[in-house]
Amino acid sequence: MKVVVIGAGIIGLLTALRLKQQGVDVTVLEKGKVAQESSWAGAGILCPIHPWLYPDSFTDLVNASLDLYPELQTELESEIGHDIQRIKSGLLIPCFADDKVKHQEAAQVWSDKFGWDMQRLTAAQAVEKEPTLSADVEEALLWSNVHQVRNPELLSAVLLYLYKLGVDVVEQSEVIRLIADGQGHVCGVKAKQDKTYDADAVLLAAGSWSANLAEQSGFKLPVQPVKGQIVLLKTKPNTLKHIVKHDDAYFVPRKDGRILIGATMENVGFERSNTVEALSELLAATQRLIPGLKDAEVEQQWMGFRPGSPDGLPFLGEVPSKKGLWVATGHYRNGVALAPVTAKVMADWICGVQPSLNMDAFASDRPLHESTSVGYPKAQS
Repeated sequence: MKVVVIGAGIIGLLTALRLKQQGVDVTVLEKGKVAQESSWAGAGILCPIHPWLYPDSFTDLVNASLDLYPELQTELESEIGHDIQRIKSGLLIPCFADDKVKHQEAAQVWSDKFGWDMQRLTAAQAVEKEPTLSADVEEALLWSNVHQVRNPELLSAVLLYLYKLGVDVVEQSEVIRLIADGQGHVCGVKAKQDKTYDADAVLLAAGSWSANLAEQSGFKLPVQPVKGQIVLLKTKPNTLKHIVKHDDAYFVPRKDGRILIGATMENVGFERSNTVEALSELLAATQRLIPGLKDAEVEQQWMGFRPGSPDGLPFLGEVPSKKGLWVATGHYRNGVALAPVTAKVMADWICGVQPSLNMDAFASDRPLHESTSVGYPKAQS
């Protein structure tokens, strides 16, 4: 069996790995550089973002994915000798009197329902856990068993494993159209430089760029780039002990003392830039939420394009109107968290094994209801 994977982010690369391990002849095509874009730029939080705002099927998918991470970590360290820096940080949500959305009760109901151990901390307990927090905190929610991963290290490990297994990963190879047989079944792709790749199946995993190829191929896939800018602070190790998540910003402490602050939500198309406005916005959130970081050095700033969908859910499965064409895109803010289960489900599915999870909520032709709380934001003028 031959499969062409379009897109060399974490979804495309890890799915290619799982396909290769099932004996598939797989080729990965990337329009730019491998393992870049949102997969590289993200913060690596292994926890769903406000999962109580999503349908239960989303939590089922995330839980299944997070359960696969320990095995994935062991596999990559064993086969490649590469540390993906998956560590347990815990996640803390501070709550303030002027919060626009009060998450406490919904978070408690969700945690109880799905078996996530959540503690509700008083203001004094919250500041004891994180002394850098603002004294204005009223209470905090704490999930102690939340991990993080270093995205670039995860990508490097998967890529090295693919090379070890002899998988072709072709950079600067933008797919310009799909190839169909006489019955309309997708049987290959045509890339730039007039290069043609035959395939029994094609997987579209091109992140924010998936919609353009879908439209050219005659179907709709409403994935939009949602730009996110991140600031990197340099501090001493253990200055911040937990991942801190708030509606205004998140803070991810690395082992070396650096802290990621992210991320803006900008629907501005493919506008590549880091802006003073975003830097000011994230630093203002830092001053309000975690003033103990006020003396930290700003070391770096970068950005990425999240593949957003109207309802915040990914598109997974075969395209009904395009037999032989599969999609795994639109993961939005949860791509790294969902990568292991996406790779397993898609590889099995393409090889003829039906998923054990109900995947109806992620179908490419599902009825779409835009959600202002979890879907992509309105376009900015």
